[in-house]
Amino acid sequence: MSITQQYALDTYRARQLGEPAPPAPGAHDRQVVRGLRDRRRFRAVLAGRPARGRIRTALGRLTHPGPRSIR
Repeated sequence: MSITQQYALDTYRARQLGEPAPPAPGAHDRQVVRGLRDRRRFRAVLAGRPARGRIRTALGRLTHPGPRSIR
């Protein structure tokens, strides 16, 4: 059963029982992603790591490595 079919079934059941309709799929995705990002930043601060720019810095190291020592 797809998400859309499940939502249609839940909406139908709610209407039959006189309950409020459930939120549409994806209605709160931004809030969830923002909450996860905030939690990750908070945990980084508690662990003593920088809260922002860690991913960009790591990707920068991979794409633009510093000078290598010649043996």
